Amino acid sequence: MSQRRRDFLKAAATGLASATIGGAAAAETRASAGTTDKAMTATMPRGLTLLNMRRGAGYGLGVKLERGVLDVSAASEALGLPAPADMDDLLQNGRGAEVTALVEAVGKDREAVFLLREEKIAFAPLVTRPEKIVMMGFNYRHHAEETGTPIPKNPPLFNKYNNALNHHGGTIKLPTAVAREFDYETELVIVFGKTCRDVSEDEALDYVAGYATGNDFSARDLQTLTSQFMIGKTSDGFAPLGPYLVSADLVKDPNNLKLKTTVNGVTRQDWNTNDMIFNCRQLISFASRIMTLKPGDIFYTGTPQGVIFGEKTPRAERAWLKAGDTVTSSLEGLGELRFTLT
Repeated sequence: MSQRRRDFLKAAATGLASATIGGAAAAETRASAGTTDKAMTATMPRGLTLLNMRRGAGYGLGVKLERGVLDVSAASEALGLPAPADMDDLLQNGRGAEVTALVEAVGKDREAVFLLREEKIAFAPLVTRPEKIVMMGFNYRHHAEETGTPIPKNPPLFNKYNNALNHHGGTIKLPTAVAREFDYETELVIVFGKTCRDVSEDEALDYVAGYATGNDFSARDLQTLTSQFMIGKTSDGFAPLGPYLVSADLVKDPNNLKLKTTVNGVTRQDWNTNDMIFNCRQLISFASRIMTLKPGDIFYTGTPQGVIFGEKTPRAERAWLKAGDTVTSSLEGLGELRFTLT
């Protein structure tokens, strides 16, 4: 890392409003620079709980505060300060410092003017334009045991596509013409904030923008139809994610978080991310040796025991998920993700 980048990051961490882009003078400086190398100025969000919401015909960024959700676009327009348009703009273009500076500029005195009531927000998928959605299979020891799967020697990765992205409060229209064995998988999701390639385990978490609650919704009959998982995992809406992106600095240890799933209010999964076979550092390092992970990419890290797929009764007799069911997924400190089936 260059000394120039170290100096910038130190300044951003200690005084964004005065050190980088917090004010008109700084905005003029940035405009006159024109050719500033984005890699030298990009920053990840810090100290923030963020959400992506529907705003008009597009998306908008929100910051969860004590009294409500700050409408970043509205505050940016009113105060004349730069801010990302949505979560993808924030992550892919490294605009974390702008959001922090905007929050500081709003302050407590003017906060109420730009606050939204969270229960009135139309949530959007937490990210909408990731280059990659990376998935991890059988990453909890007890889950591997309940499904009769050997403990993997290397992470068995697979993928979903953007059509699968879904949001807090969303619905999944079950593809009942091709499947009937529908199942939940609550998972910790890693969201990347920096380009990540060939990183060590020690450095791996430095590339994480934040963490979120996700559900790797699955059609098990399609999943087991062939040797590949993909067709059972990537129907429309099969990747609920949200409601929040909690910045990485607010999560002390991603591998020590309580995880829970309920279906129609009944607890189905209740475990901890410390049971992962490959922890977050190992997953990131392994994947980065195979592919370049980009800002805005997301990584579902696997689910613990308690899924319908792991039950011992014959598959034809199991109570698979059905239209009308409500699934709630939660990770300690990351929020509660809820969606319904139709």
